[in-house]
Amino acid sequence: MDCFVIRPNGPLRGVVRAGGAKNSVLKLMAACLLASGRHELANVPDIVDVDIMAEVLTALGASVERVAAGRLAVTTPEAQDLLPEAPYELVERMRASIVVLGPLLARCGYARVSRPGGDDFGNRPIDIHLNGLGALGATFDTVHGYVEGRVGESPVRERLVGTRVVLEYPSHTATDNLLMAAVLAKGTTVIENAAREPEVADLAEFLRAMGARISGAGTSRIEVEGVDELSPASHRVVPDRVVTATYLAAVGLAGGEVVVEDARIDHLETLVRKLAAMGLHVEQLPAGLAAASSGRLRSVDVATLPYPGVATDYKPLLVTMLTVADGVGIVTENLFSGRFRYVDELRRMGADIRTEGHHAVIRGVPRLSGAPVRAPDIRAGAALVLAGLVAEGETEVSGAGHVDRGYEDLAGALRSLGAQVHRR
Repeated sequence: MDCFVIRPNGPLRGVVRAGGAKNSVLKLMAACLLASGRHELANVPDIVDVDIMAEVLTALGASVERVAAGRLAVTTPEAQDLLPEAPYELVERMRASIVVLGPLLARCGYARVSRPGGDDFGNRPIDIHLNGLGALGATFDTVHGYVEGRVGESPVRERLVGTRVVLEYPSHTATDNLLMAAVLAKGTTVIENAAREPEVADLAEFLRAMGARISGAGTSRIEVEGVDELSPASHRVVPDRVVTATYLAAVGLAGGEVVVEDARIDHLETLVRKLAAMGLHVEQLPAGLAAASSGRLRSVDVATLPYPGVATDYKPLLVTMLTVADGVGIVTENLFSGRFRYVDELRRMGADIRTEGHHAVIRGVPRLSGAPVRAPDIRAGAALVLAGLVAEGETEVSGAGHVDRGYEDLAGALRSLGAQVHRR
């Protein structure tokens, strides 16, 4: 079951769920390392990245159990019983594993974490993480591909010390790492130019339930007053805005009327405005977001920016929509240098796209043509599946394992809306 097979089948209709956010639950799982005892997370998606993070936590000495559908229990031992080393074979499969660095340094005073791997779409150095944690008192060495961090000199371990940290870029994962490190640091930490994503606020809410003192999460200035210890807590994961965007894009491409349950428009305001300009109607209902589209989409220009701007994760979806929109759209990637690598796959399907540096010029065509293509990463893979909804004949998207890292049965969800999408 390593590929998706898609045939066009007309407009989509029905209800799907956004599910819990991948970009939140992985950090919430890492945060469980900060307090011994049993933590429970609800609205946890059944995706491969959650399984990988569960393996990372298990390697560190915690135990992870799926106690029911959508529910995860993480039991963390006392600090002296943690094994503060995240091995290469796990970290290289998922970049988000780097977020165990902050909790381990805060709890154990030492961490050894492999330099991260994950999706291949450009260089994303971890220096911003190390510089921020270094400002709190950690020192680092890189040895045989591992980052070794410590607070104080062995055998005596010291606590991190709060300070003012100004991020050179509002990195989501670096903000999460610093936030988790700061909650157990001595004194007050201020994170300036912090990431503003809803998932950062979600992490802060969980940490506050554990006893942390945090203000400003969701803004560019977060203040943390360190505490001596935290307690285990329960939390419900915020809805996944990228999965939501995927279903909205599917409606824009295929037409129809769909409700995405649990989705929140306040987490997608910039994207929804862009989709409205393309001709997709989106409104908030008590149950979630309702999307409707009929007729051909209109071309727009798009530039990726940190939240609340258009996220780089949305870009493959928007580029795919523009391939069949009326007119010419220019898409500018301001965040990651290699994230146009799926464009050649769309060209194989008949898309008219020219790229130069950080820019792509997309001239819409009436319809794409089914072809064998390959998913290079999670979001581009999902976008190629959506392209098959408006491609004549059969489209086969290989590398389906990439998509499984961030989507819980994407084929089944689209089939429930009337699409012809299968795995084989």
